Amino acid sequence: MAFELQPLPPAVQLNTIPILKKAAAAHRFLAELKGISSTIPNEGILINTLSLQEAKDSSAIENIITTDDDLFKEELYPELAQNAEAKEVQNYVVALKKGFDLVKSSRLLTLNHILEIQSELEKNRAGFRKLPGTALKNEATGETVYTPPQHPKEIIALMTNLEKFINDDGMSDADPLVKMAIIHYQFESIHPFYDANGRTGRIINVLYLALKELLDIPVLYLSRNIIRTKNDYYRLLQKVRDDGAWEEWILYILDSVEITAKHTIGMIHAIKAALMDYKHRIRREDKAFYSQDLINHLFYHPYTKIEFMERDLKVTRVTASKYLKILTKQGFLDLEKKGKWHFYINKALFRILANSNRSDKKPEIIG
Repeated sequence: MAFELQPLPPAVQLNTIPILKKAAAAHRFLAELKGISSTIPNEGILINTLSLQEAKDSSAIENIITTDDDLFKEELYPELAQNAEAKEVQNYVVALKKGFDLVKSSRLLTLNHILEIQSELEKNRAGFRKLPGTALKNEATGETVYTPPQHPKEIIALMTNLEKFINDDGMSDADPLVKMAIIHYQFESIHPFYDANGRTGRIINVLYLALKELLDIPVLYLSRNIIRTKNDYYRLLQKVRDDGAWEEWILYILDSVEITAKHTIGMIHAIKAALMDYKHRIRREDKAFYSQDLINHLFYHPYTKIEFMERDLKVTRVTASKYLKILTKQGFLDLEKKGKWHFYINKALFRILANSNRSDKKPEIIG
């Protein structure tokens, strides 16, 4: 008998003892992450730096591979962009931030919001699938492993049901983190778009956490752990479809939340330590141009350029150039050149972000 995707909520018991125990642990570290995030003086620093890492990781799951170097340079000089993958990753950052703004202002996560997110990722307005023929295949063998709903009316009906499940807590008394796992499974199983379903689904995860006020800003991204456990991720998704193995899937997602929260807490501690180190040293060595706006600027992005400093500090080009030269001479920044273009790297922040990509290495605390 062919599998037929059912509307939510699932007709199974979700409040099992293993799920409740794992959810409690995940909540503990998520609360710690929410707390440490609030200690950074400018929330934009975390939103920008961590969303860049998430964009790279989430895109890598879909075999869109880029380096930190290409990604940061693409944001600095889009007119020079030769790396299509870096541009796609930048689209992810834009889509994530747009989605967060929509959820923050409306206190809802609607189908229109999801459509806007996917549109930013793909830079088109194709909307939900309207033509049959979509099938998910094993990359190695070419074998079809899952056929999502094909009829446009069924896709819209299931997405409308998902929208209600996301926003109406009366549909289920499940823990919010459990609901996030269910939402992710359902969205990926509906597979409503021609492309970017995986990336859209991973953005929905963090937006749902913000919607439920488990996070104030979008800083918990599961993509890094999904890369590490990619086979388990796809295997357990399919096991829900084949065997109704909800508990295994939910435990996997809850474990990913805990692991990712712990890692992100370490990163934020490292960023905060580096930020405070730069703050104290710059204030001590050159009080004439020290300001909190300068520190925020240096940590908003690991790379900067004269035009960015002009804009953020509201200074002249001559003054911005002078500041950057002094900071480079004092060892806070590295200068790199690409033809006639110059850009400056925050050495401490770049090192933290580069180290975070190694699953066997804890974020380095500078200070």
